[in-house]
Amino acid sequence: MDPYSAEGELINIHNHFHQGQYQEVIDFDTSALSPENALPTRVLALRARIALGQAEDVIADVRGESEPELAAVRALAEFSLGKTDAAVKTIEELASSASDNQTVQVIGGTVLQAAGKSEEAIALLSQHTNSLDAVALITQIHLQQNRTDLALKEVSAARRWAQDSLLVNLAESWVGLRLGGDKYQQAFYVFEELAQAPSTSSIVSLVSQAVCELHLGRVEEAQSALEQAVQKQPDYAEAIANLLVLTVITGKDVSELTSTLKKVAPKHLFLVDLEEKSELFDKAAAKYSAKVSA
Repeated sequence: MDPYSAEGELINIHNHFHQGQYQEVIDFDTSALSPENALPTRVLALRARIALGQAEDVIADVRGESEPELAAVRALAEFSLGKTDAAVKTIEELASSASDNQTVQVIGGTVLQAAGKSEEAIALLSQHTNSLDAVALITQIHLQQNRTDLALKEVSAARRWAQDSLLVNLAESWVGLRLGGDKYQQAFYVFEELAQAPSTSSIVSLVSQAVCELHLGRVEEAQSALEQAVQKQPDYAEAIANLLVLTVITGKDVSELTSTLKKVAPKHLFLVDLEEKSELFDKAAAKYSAKVSA
Protein backbone atom coordinates (compact mmCIF):
# COMPACT_ATOMS: atom_id res chain seq x y z
CA MET A 1 0.00 0.00 0.00
CA ASP A 2 1.16 3.53 -0.78
CA PRO A 3 1.86 5.05 2.68
CA TYR A 4 0.72 8.45 1.38
CA SER A 5 -2.64 7.18 0.12
CA ALA A 6 -5.91 7.87 1.94
CA GLU A 7 -5.57 4.50 3.69
CA GLY A 8 -1.84 4.80 4.34
CA GLU A 9 -0.11 5.59 7.64
CA LEU A 10 1.58 8.76 6.40
CA ILE A 11 -1.42 10.54 4.89
CA ASN A 12 -1.71 13.07 7.74
CA ILE A 13 1.97 14.00 8.06
CA HIS A 14 2.23 14.12 4.26
CA ASN A 15 -0.74 16.49 4.07
CA HIS A 16 0.72 18.65 6.84
CA PHE A 17 3.88 19.04 4.77
CA HIS A 18 2.11 20.04 1.57
CA GLN A 19 -0.22 22.38 3.45
CA GLY A 20 2.86 24.24 4.67
CA GLN A 21 2.34 23.17 8.30
CA TYR A 22 5.99 22.44 8.85
CA GLN A 23 6.02 22.57 12.65
CA GLU A 24 3.18 20.04 12.71
CA VAL A 25 5.33 17.74 10.58
CA ILE A 26 8.23 18.04 13.01
CA ASP A 27 5.99 17.47 16.04
CA PHE A 28 4.05 14.58 14.48
CA ASP A 29 3.70 11.55 16.76
CA THR A 30 5.45 8.67 14.99
CA SER A 31 5.32 6.15 17.84
CA ALA A 32 2.57 4.06 16.25
CA LEU A 33 4.01 3.96 12.72
CA SER A 34 5.32 0.79 11.10
CA PRO A 35 9.13 0.39 10.98
CA GLU A 36 9.19 0.62 7.18
CA ASN A 37 7.74 4.14 7.40
CA ALA A 38 10.40 5.46 9.77
CA LEU A 39 12.67 6.72 6.98
CA PRO A 40 9.93 8.43 4.88
CA THR A 41 8.70 10.13 8.05
CA ARG A 42 12.19 11.28 8.95
CA VAL A 43 12.70 12.67 5.43
CA LEU A 44 9.50 14.71 5.68
CA ALA A 45 10.55 16.07 9.08
CA LEU A 46 14.01 16.99 7.79
CA ARG A 47 12.52 18.75 4.76
CA ALA A 48 10.18 20.63 7.10
CA ARG A 49 13.16 21.77 9.16
CA ILE A 50 14.89 23.01 6.01
CA ALA A 51 11.74 24.95 5.11
CA LEU A 52 11.86 26.56 8.56
CA GLY A 53 15.45 27.71 8.04
CA GLN A 54 17.20 24.94 9.97
CA ALA A 55 19.35 23.67 7.09
CA GLU A 56 22.64 23.70 9.03
CA ASP A 57 21.11 21.56 11.78
CA VAL A 58 19.76 19.15 9.17
CA ILE A 59 23.20 18.75 7.60
CA ALA A 60 24.62 17.94 11.03
CA ASP A 61 21.76 15.49 11.65
CA VAL A 62 22.41 13.43 8.50
CA ARG A 63 26.21 13.58 8.59
CA GLY A 64 27.63 10.09 8.11
CA GLU A 65 24.33 8.61 6.88
CA SER A 66 24.57 6.45 3.74
CA GLU A 67 20.95 6.14 2.59
CA PRO A 68 20.30 7.86 -0.77
CA GLU A 69 17.21 9.50 0.72
CA LEU A 70 19.30 11.25 3.38
CA ALA A 71 22.02 12.15 0.88
CA ALA A 72 19.31 13.89 -1.15
CA VAL A 73 18.08 15.72 1.95
CA ARG A 74 21.64 16.87 2.66
CA ALA A 75 21.90 18.22 -0.89
CA LEU A 76 18.62 20.11 -0.46
CA ALA A 77 19.91 21.64 2.78
CA GLU A 78 23.17 22.63 1.10
CA PHE A 79 21.29 24.22 -1.76
CA SER A 80 19.19 26.28 0.65
CA LEU A 81 22.45 27.58 2.16
CA GLY A 82 23.71 28.72 -1.24
CA LYS A 83 26.04 25.76 -1.88
CA THR A 84 24.56 25.22 -5.32
CA ASP A 85 27.44 23.43 -7.04
CA ALA A 86 27.91 20.89 -4.26
CA ALA A 87 24.17 20.22 -4.05
CA VAL A 88 23.75 19.75 -7.80
CA LYS A 89 26.80 17.45 -7.95
CA THR A 90 25.35 15.23 -5.22
CA ILE A 91 21.94 15.08 -6.90
CA GLU A 92 23.42 14.26 -10.31
CA GLU A 93 25.40 11.42 -8.71
CA LEU A 94 22.24 10.13 -7.01
CA ALA A 95 20.32 10.41 -10.28
CA SER A 96 22.86 8.04 -11.81
CA SER A 97 22.94 5.54 -8.96
CA ALA A 98 19.43 5.67 -7.47
CA SER A 99 17.11 7.16 -10.07
CA ASP A 100 14.33 4.72 -9.12
CA ASN A 101 14.23 6.06 -5.56
CA GLN A 102 11.13 8.23 -5.07
CA THR A 103 12.79 10.55 -2.57
CA VAL A 104 15.78 11.03 -4.86
CA GLN A 105 13.39 11.80 -7.72
CA VAL A 106 11.41 14.41 -5.81
CA ILE A 107 14.20 16.13 -3.87
CA GLY A 108 16.55 15.79 -6.83
CA GLY A 109 13.96 17.34 -9.12
CA THR A 110 13.48 20.17 -6.65
CA VAL A 111 17.20 20.98 -6.52
CA LEU A 112 17.76 20.64 -10.25
CA GLN A 113 14.80 22.89 -11.11
CA ALA A 114 15.90 25.50 -8.57
CA ALA A 115 19.37 25.40 -10.15
CA GLY A 116 17.90 26.11 -13.59
CA LYS A 117 18.26 22.57 -14.90
CA SER A 118 14.62 22.02 -15.87
CA GLU A 119 15.17 19.30 -18.45
CA GLU A 120 17.30 17.26 -16.07
CA ALA A 121 14.68 17.71 -13.38
CA ILE A 122 11.85 16.49 -15.59
CA ALA A 123 13.95 13.56 -16.85
CA LEU A 124 14.51 12.41 -13.27
CA LEU A 125 10.95 13.03 -12.11
CA SER A 126 9.44 11.28 -15.13
CA GLN A 127 10.82 7.98 -13.86
CA HIS A 128 8.31 7.96 -11.01
CA THR A 129 5.64 5.32 -10.50
CA ASN A 130 2.37 6.88 -9.30
CA SER A 131 4.11 9.50 -7.14
CA LEU A 132 1.89 12.49 -6.52
CA ASP A 133 4.87 14.45 -5.20
CA ALA A 134 6.54 13.97 -8.58
CA VAL A 135 3.34 14.90 -10.42
CA ALA A 136 3.01 18.10 -8.39
CA LEU A 137 6.61 19.09 -9.05
CA ILE A 138 6.40 18.32 -12.78
CA THR A 139 3.26 20.47 -12.90
CA GLN A 140 5.08 23.36 -11.23
CA ILE A 141 7.99 23.07 -13.64
CA HIS A 142 5.71 23.13 -16.69
CA LEU A 143 3.95 26.20 -15.31
CA GLN A 144 7.29 27.94 -14.82
CA GLN A 145 8.08 27.08 -18.44
CA ASN A 146 4.76 28.64 -19.50
CA ARG A 147 3.63 25.23 -20.78
CA THR A 148 0.17 25.29 -19.26
CA ASP A 149 -0.91 22.64 -21.76
CA LEU A 150 1.63 20.14 -20.41
CA ALA A 151 0.81 21.04 -16.80
CA LEU A 152 -2.90 20.46 -17.45
CA LYS A 153 -2.11 17.13 -19.13
CA GLU A 154 -0.05 16.04 -16.11
CA VAL A 155 -2.79 16.90 -13.62
CA SER A 156 -5.57 15.37 -15.71
CA ALA A 157 -3.69 12.08 -15.94
CA ALA A 158 -3.07 12.04 -12.17
CA ARG A 159 -6.71 12.81 -11.44
CA ARG A 160 -7.69 9.51 -13.08
CA TRP A 161 -5.75 7.42 -10.56
CA ALA A 162 -5.44 9.70 -7.53
CA GLN A 163 -9.01 11.05 -7.45
CA ASP A 164 -9.52 13.43 -4.51
CA SER A 165 -5.96 13.61 -3.23
CA LEU A 166 -4.85 16.90 -1.63
CA LEU A 167 -1.87 17.16 -3.97
CA VAL A 168 -4.02 16.69 -7.05
CA ASN A 169 -6.41 19.36 -5.81
CA LEU A 170 -3.49 21.73 -5.21
CA ALA A 171 -1.90 21.03 -8.60
CA GLU A 172 -5.25 21.47 -10.33
CA SER A 173 -5.62 24.81 -8.56
CA TRP A 174 -2.16 25.98 -9.68
CA VAL A 175 -3.11 25.21 -13.26
CA GLY A 176 -6.49 26.87 -12.77
CA LEU A 177 -4.80 30.11 -11.74
CA ARG A 178 -2.96 30.07 -15.06
CA LEU A 179 -6.05 29.19 -17.12
CA GLY A 180 -8.18 31.94 -15.53
CA GLY A 181 -11.90 32.53 -15.96
CA ASP A 182 -14.08 30.46 -13.64
CA LYS A 183 -10.96 28.48 -12.68
CA TYR A 184 -9.96 31.39 -10.41
CA GLN A 185 -13.00 30.81 -8.24
CA GLN A 186 -12.47 27.05 -8.16
CA ALA A 187 -8.88 27.55 -7.03
CA PHE A 188 -10.03 30.06 -4.42
CA TYR A 189 -12.39 27.50 -2.87
CA VAL A 190 -9.51 25.02 -2.44
CA PHE A 191 -7.07 27.48 -0.88
CA GLU A 192 -9.66 29.33 1.20
CA GLU A 193 -10.81 26.07 2.79
CA LEU A 194 -7.22 25.22 3.71
CA ALA A 195 -6.39 28.73 4.92
CA GLN A 196 -9.41 29.24 7.14
CA ALA A 197 -9.74 25.84 8.83
CA PRO A 198 -7.67 25.78 12.05
CA SER A 199 -6.52 22.21 11.37
CA THR A 200 -5.06 23.04 7.94
CA SER A 201 -4.25 26.76 8.04
CA SER A 202 -0.69 27.94 7.35
CA ILE A 203 1.10 30.96 5.93
CA VAL A 204 1.42 29.04 2.65
CA SER A 205 -2.33 28.57 2.28
CA LEU A 206 -2.98 32.19 3.31
CA VAL A 207 -0.72 33.46 0.54
CA SER A 208 -2.34 31.10 -1.95
CA GLN A 209 -5.77 32.37 -0.93
CA ALA A 210 -4.54 35.95 -1.35
CA VAL A 211 -3.28 35.24 -4.87
CA CYS A 212 -6.72 33.91 -5.80
CA GLU A 213 -8.35 37.00 -4.28
CA LEU A 214 -6.10 39.23 -6.39
CA HIS A 215 -7.05 37.39 -9.58
CA LEU A 216 -10.70 37.82 -8.64
CA GLY A 217 -10.21 41.57 -8.12
CA ARG A 218 -10.80 41.41 -4.37
CA VAL A 219 -7.89 43.60 -3.29
CA GLU A 220 -8.97 44.25 0.29
CA GLU A 221 -9.49 40.56 0.99
CA ALA A 222 -6.12 39.74 -0.57
CA GLN A 223 -4.41 42.36 1.56
CA SER A 224 -6.05 40.98 4.71
CA ALA A 225 -4.83 37.44 3.99
CA LEU A 226 -1.29 38.62 3.20
CA GLU A 227 -1.12 40.75 6.32
CA GLN A 228 -2.19 37.72 8.37
CA ALA A 229 0.66 35.72 6.80
CA VAL A 230 3.22 38.46 7.48
CA GLN A 231 1.97 38.81 11.04
CA LYS A 232 2.51 35.07 11.59
CA GLN A 233 5.97 35.15 9.99
CA PRO A 234 7.40 38.62 9.24
CA ASP A 235 10.28 37.28 7.12
CA TYR A 236 8.16 35.02 4.88
CA ALA A 237 9.38 36.06 1.44
CA GLU A 238 6.36 34.85 -0.56
CA ALA A 239 3.97 36.93 1.54
CA ILE A 240 6.18 40.00 1.23
CA ALA A 241 6.56 39.56 -2.55
CA ASN A 242 2.82 39.23 -3.08
CA LEU A 243 2.11 42.15 -0.77
CA LEU A 244 4.55 44.14 -2.89
CA VAL A 245 2.60 43.22 -6.04
CA LEU A 246 -0.66 44.20 -4.37
CA THR A 247 0.86 47.54 -3.35
CA VAL A 248 1.85 48.21 -6.96
CA ILE A 249 -1.69 47.41 -8.09
CA THR A 250 -3.13 49.89 -5.60
CA GLY A 251 -0.70 52.59 -6.69
CA LYS A 252 1.09 52.96 -3.37
CA ASP A 253 4.79 53.32 -2.64
CA VAL A 254 6.66 49.99 -2.69
CA SER A 255 10.12 51.13 -1.61
CA GLU A 256 9.79 49.79 1.95
CA LEU A 257 8.47 46.40 0.87
CA THR A 258 11.12 46.13 -1.87
CA SER A 259 13.82 46.86 0.70
CA THR A 260 12.36 44.27 3.07
CA LEU A 261 12.24 41.59 0.36
CA LYS A 262 15.86 42.33 -0.63
CA LYS A 263 16.83 41.89 3.00
CA VAL A 264 15.05 38.58 3.66
CA ALA A 265 15.46 37.00 0.20
CA PRO A 266 17.93 38.89 -2.01
CA LYS A 267 17.73 36.23 -4.73
CA HIS A 268 13.94 35.92 -4.74
CA LEU A 269 12.57 35.19 -8.23
CA PHE A 270 10.53 38.40 -8.17
CA LEU A 271 13.65 40.50 -7.58
CA VAL A 272 15.70 38.59 -10.15
CA ASP A 273 12.96 39.02 -12.75
CA LEU A 274 12.57 42.71 -11.90
CA GLU A 275 16.31 43.28 -12.29
CA GLU A 276 16.39 41.47 -15.63
CA LYS A 277 13.49 43.53 -16.97
CA SER A 278 15.04 46.76 -15.71
CA GLU A 279 18.27 45.95 -17.57
CA LEU A 280 16.33 45.15 -20.76
CA PHE A 281 14.45 48.45 -20.47
CA ASP A 282 17.68 50.39 -19.98
CA LYS A 283 19.21 48.73 -23.06
CA ALA A 284 16.14 49.53 -25.15
CA ALA A 285 16.00 53.11 -23.87
CA ALA A 286 19.69 53.62 -24.67
CA LYS A 287 18.93 53.15 -28.37
CA TYR A 288 16.88 56.30 -28.40
CA SER A 289 17.83 59.88 -27.66
CA ALA A 290 15.52 62.78 -27.04
CA LYS A 291 15.14 65.18 -29.93
CA VAL A 292 14.55 68.81 -29.08
CA SER A 293 13.17 71.14 -31.74
CA ALA A 294 14.30 74.73 -31.77
